[in-house]
Amino acid sequence: MRFVIVGAGRVGLRTARVLREEGHEVTLIERDESKIRRARSNDFDVVAGDGSREEVLGEAGLEDADALGALTGDLNVNFAACMIGKHYDCRTIMRIDDDYREQIYRKYADEVDEVVYPERLGAIGAKNALLGGTIRAIADIAQHLQVVELTITDDAPVEGYSISELELPADATLLAHGKEGAEYAIPGPDESLTAGDRLVVLADFAVLSDVRQIVVGRTAGRATADAGGVN
Repeated sequence: MRFVIVGAGRVGLRTARVLREEGHEVTLIERDESKIRRARSNDFDVVAGDGSREEVLGEAGLEDADALGALTGDLNVNFAACMIGKHYDCRTIMRIDDDYREQIYRKYADEVDEVVYPERLGAIGAKNALLGGTIRAIADIAQHLQVVELTITDDAPVEGYSISELELPADATLLAHGKEGAEYAIPGPDESLTAGDRLVVLADFAVLSDVRQIVVGRTAGRATADAGGVN
């Protein structure tokens, strides 16, 4: 696949590296000379210019791109680039830098396919390190919803139950189940739940503590029982 990324800073360049490592073709757009030099020193094709301008996006090959990632630290540039990208039938991804801006940009940028908040992802990683191995946040779906992976412990109330006997709070949904050492699968009603199994659950932040108590039990400690979601 072919991608155009606006912004060769920390987020844009790392994203470009991951895409290239997976065999995709990437063109970067950047106007800062030092960032241009750094990207070119890493053998990236870089178009020098303002990524919010249609002619610059055209020079980067937007017309033939599968997707456009507007990943600069300038929200106005990101917004304009995505609006242009939609005219070229590209999938568009727009970076934001503050939680409170997400609702604003989602309201006025309905045509943008995805809004990403890199700082939130970093916070999820930090929280996972603090919580330890039995609970792992996977993604924040919204300001009040999170996908989490939980590992069943010997002290968990559900240890020995079947999937059909698992009763989660009303605002929590089981998405996947994986036996210890095995891949995830769609939960089967007769599948047994034993220590070491992993559950992927979509839950409202308000019921996360209840979900942890049911699946993990008290062995994870007070810090995990009381920890809230990442906003």
